[in-house]
Amino acid sequence: MKIKQQKQIRAFLEEEFESGKSSALFDAQEKSLRTLIENTKGKSKNQMKTLTQTILPRIALYLALQKTGFSQEDVFRHMRKYMMDKVAAKKHSSTAKMELVPGFYAIYSRVFLKIMRTTDLQESTQAAGKNYFDITITKCLWHTACVENGCAELCSLFCDVDDVTYGGLKKISFSRTHTLGYGGSCCDFHLFKK
Repeated sequence: MKIKQQKQIRAFLEEEFESGKSSALFDAQEKSLRTLIENTKGKSKNQMKTLTQTILPRIALYLALQKTGFSQEDVFRHMRKYMMDKVAAKKHSSTAKMELVPGFYAIYSRVFLKIMRTTDLQESTQAAGKNYFDITITKCLWHTACVENGCAELCSLFCDVDDVTYGGLKKISFSRTHTLGYGGSCCDFHLFKK
């Protein structure tokens, strides 16, 4: 299976490090990713697809950076740069483009709620009104994967991606008071029409 995330990770490493170092890091990340995928058991087909394409490549990058002799502070700084400058920026750009579609809020809220009601990537409850929708997530595949792979602290960066994705949009606003990744009992998403 081709993992699209790998191209983005390789490009990031090439931007961040000189060629010998970037190649060694990418090789270590790929090796770690293969091991993570092989060791992941008891997940549905949908969960495995999301883990393989989205979550585990980022965890593998984090683990590879940890093995290179960087301080934990430097590892987290590099991961934060990758997650904010590459992952979050791309998601924000995509969401901002979707806002150009007439009736964006109505379409987006309907689709988002439908996905949350049927997905096995999270356990959640939902509420919606005319100009808002709330999702309270009590179990999340991103958080579970980080915990299962010994890097619970990394999950906070996955949470931060949401802040960038929804920040500064013209038709929808977003807030949360806590997340699983930051040690909360749930993620309490509140999205509302501007």
